[in-house]
Amino acid sequence: MECEQRLNWLMLAMIFPLIAGAPSSISKIHGSCPEEKLNIVGGSFVLSNNYSDGSTLRYICPDGYYPSVQSRLCKNGLWTSSRKTPECKKVTCPNPRVLENGEVTPYKDRYYVNDTTTYSCHSDYKFRGSAVRVCKPNGKWNGTTPICGRDSDHCPDPGVPPGSSRTGHMFNIDDKVTYSCDSKLTLIGSKERVCQDGGQWSGTEPQCYGHFTYDTPEEASEAFSSALKSNLAVSQQYEGEDQQGKKITLDQGGKLDIYIAVDASDSIEKEDFDKAKNTIKLLIDKISYYQVSPNYEILMFATDVHRIISMRNFKSIKDADKLTKVFEDLDNFKYEDKGERTGTNIAKLYSDIYESMIMEELINKTTFLETQHIIIVFTDGQANMGGNPIPKVNKIKHLITKNDLKREKKLDLYVFGVGEDVNKDDVNGLVSLRDQEQYFFMLPDLDKVQETFDSMIDESTSVGLCGLHQNYDHTKRSAFPWLAQINVVRPPQGSNCMGSLVTSRYILTAAHCFKHGDTPDKIQVLLEKDLKEDVKVEKYICHPKYNITAKQHLKIKEYYEFDVALIQLKKAVTMSANLRPICIPCTKETNGALKLSDSEGTCRRHEELLMSNELVEASFTSKMELKTHVPKKIRNIKIKRGKYRDACVEDAKKAEGINVTNARDVVTDNFLCSGGNEPQTDDVSCKGESGGATYINKKARLIQVGVVSWGVKDICTKNPNPVSQAHTRDYHTNLFSADILSFLKEHLGNDTIGNPLTFF
Repeated sequence: MECEQRLNWLMLAMIFPLIAGAPSSISKIHGSCPEEKLNIVGGSFVLSNNYSDGSTLRYICPDGYYPSVQSRLCKNGLWTSSRKTPECKKVTCPNPRVLENGEVTPYKDRYYVNDTTTYSCHSDYKFRGSAVRVCKPNGKWNGTTPICGRDSDHCPDPGVPPGSSRTGHMFNIDDKVTYSCDSKLTLIGSKERVCQDGGQWSGTEPQCYGHFTYDTPEEASEAFSSALKSNLAVSQQYEGEDQQGKKITLDQGGKLDIYIAVDASDSIEKEDFDKAKNTIKLLIDKISYYQVSPNYEILMFATDVHRIISMRNFKSIKDADKLTKVFEDLDNFKYEDKGERTGTNIAKLYSDIYESMIMEELINKTTFLETQHIIIVFTDGQANMGGNPIPKVNKIKHLITKNDLKREKKLDLYVFGVGEDVNKDDVNGLVSLRDQEQYFFMLPDLDKVQETFDSMIDESTSVGLCGLHQNYDHTKRSAFPWLAQINVVRPPQGSNCMGSLVTSRYILTAAHCFKHGDTPDKIQVLLEKDLKEDVKVEKYICHPKYNITAKQHLKIKEYYEFDVALIQLKKAVTMSANLRPICIPCTKETNGALKLSDSEGTCRRHEELLMSNELVEASFTSKMELKTHVPKKIRNIKIKRGKYRDACVEDAKKAEGINVTNARDVVTDNFLCSGGNEPQTDDVSCKGESGGATYINKKARLIQVGVVSWGVKDICTKNPNPVSQAHTRDYHTNLFSADILSFLKEHLGNDTIGNPLTFF
C-alpha cells in the first residue's frame, strides 16, 4: 500500500510538472523567485501565484505522511529558508502506553498509521473505552480512551489520553486532576478537571495534537452536529464508545442567536475567500433543515472586522426573506471589500460580538436571558494584533452566564482551526470546555470544513424530514434523493415516466403512464443506483376520476385532468442520503419544513407561501443518467398565475387532437401551467418526463406542488435540451387541488407499513 501511494504521487508529479515542482518556462518568465531546489522528498508542492513575489509554496504528502516543512513564501526574490531538504515523514500517533492499571500490546517506540494496539486491565479493575485501537492517517487513535478503574470513588477514573501524563489519583468531590502532553504535542481540552457533586468531571477530556494532527470531517461532523441528530431522537455512537459529541440545542420554537466569523486576513487568497463564504452558506443551509429559525450575525475579520449582516438587522428582516438576504449580502461582499487585511485581530472580533450582545440585552433583557448564544469562528492563523482575545471572550461569558453556573450552557463557543498555522496553544481560552463535548476542530483546509458540514446530518435516520437534499453538486444522487424513474414493459411498446418518492413506500407519478392490463411485475422502478433492497411493486393506484376519454364528445381526444397515480412498493425502502421523500403540501411534515407552528399549519398558508407570486419559480427533471441515477437535465420554469395564466391556458387549443372554443374545457383549475417565452423563456418537458415532480425550493427544502402531465407540442426530437417557444406550454397536475389532496390523503395518510403522512 505504501509503495502504491508513493508511485501514485510520482505519476502525478510526472503528469503535472508545475504542481510537482519541475521548472516551467512560463513561470520563469513571470517569476521572481528561483525554481530550483524546491522539491520535497516523497511529495509535491503547489504554488498560490507561480514563482512571483508574494506567492506561497505549500508542500503536499500522500495519506499517512506529513511534510517536514509546511510552506515557504516568495519574498523579495527569495524563498523563505529551509534548513534541511523537505521530506514527507511518516505520521505517528501519540504514545498509548500511558494506560494505568493495565497492559498495552504490542510495545513499540513509535506507532505509525495502521498500527493496531490492544488494551486489557489488571485483575480487580474494570475496563472502559475501546479495547482495540488503530492509528489513523490524521495522527489520532480511533475509538475512545481505554481506562482501567475501580469506580469506587465519587467520580469515575477520568483516564489518561494517549501522549499525556496526569497528576492526581483521588476522584472524590472537589478532587482535581491535571494533564500535560509530551514534548512537541499540544494539549487541546481541559488541563485541569474537578470532580463535581453529580459524579461528573468538569471540563472536557484533553487530547494531545501534533503539528500534523487534524480532525477528519467525519469526526468533526459527528461531534459538531450530534445535537441535530439527537433532536430527531437519533443517537449515533460507535461500538465500545461511551462518549458523545457536542449537542447544539435546536428545540422547536427555541430562541437561538448564532454568530459566525471567518478569518479574511492576508494569508487567505481569493479562491479561499469565496470558499469561506460558501462554507458559511452551507452551514446555514444545514441548520435550516430543522424546525427552528435562528438569528444570525455574519462577520469577516482581519486587521479590522466587517459585519456582513448584524444581529439587529437580521431580526428586522421579514421571516420569509431572512436567509435570502443573508446569502445576497454574502454574495455582494467581494474580496476587494476587505480593505486592509494584513493582520489577524481576533480580540476585536470578540469585542464586536460582545457589543452586539449588549445591544440585544438592552432591547429585551427577558428574551436575551432565554436565548441560546452560539459563536462559531473559523481562523487559518493566530492573533498577531489587538492584544489577547481571551479577556474579550471572558466578558462575553460573564454577560451570558451572569456568574450563574446553571446558565453556562446558554453559551457555546467554537473554533475551527483551518490549515497548519493555527496557534493551538491559545485555543483553550477561546472555546467552551464541558464534559464529553468538543468545541475545537482542526481541519487542513476549507474543503475539509465543507465536507464536515456536508455530512452534518445523518440523513439515513432522519426519516421524518422530507425534502432534504444536497443542493450544490447536481452530479450526486444525494441532490435528487426522491427521484424515481418508471419503466413499464408492455409489448410491443412500453412506457417510460418519472416519479417521486413521497413516503418510504409510495411513489407519486402520472396516471397516463399505465394502461388497462398492466401488472405489477411489469413495472420497473429505478431509485438509488446501489440500492440493496429489491424495489418490487405491490400495485399501482390511479386517481378514481382520471379518464383519458372523458371529453372525446367535446373533441378533446385525450383528457388529462386528475392525471396522478401512486405506486405502492411491496416493502418500504430504507432512508439514506441518496433516498428520501420529497415534501407534499398540506401535511404536518411540510409544515415543519416551512418552519411553521402547528397553529399556522393550514393548506391555505402553504399555498400562500409557495404559490403567492404571479410567476412562481419551480423545476422538474429530465430522465436519469443510468450510470449515476441523477437527471440529465434540470428543467427550470415559471408557473404562470394571475395575469400570465390566461395566455398559458389559451395555448392548450394549439395542441394536436384538441378542437375546442373554450380552453378551460381542457385546462381546469386542477392544472398548473408553465412554458412560453413571456416574460422569460421556460424549459419544456420531453417524452418520458411525465409523472415527474414539479417542485419548489423553499427554505432549503424541496416541496412538490405538481406532477408533470402533458404539453402542447413535443419539440425535443432534434434538441435534447429544448427551451420553450411562444406557444409551447406544459401542464402540471396541481397538488393543491382538493380532489388530488383527498386521493393522496386516503393512501399516504393510512400507510401501515411505511411512514404515513399527516394531512391537515
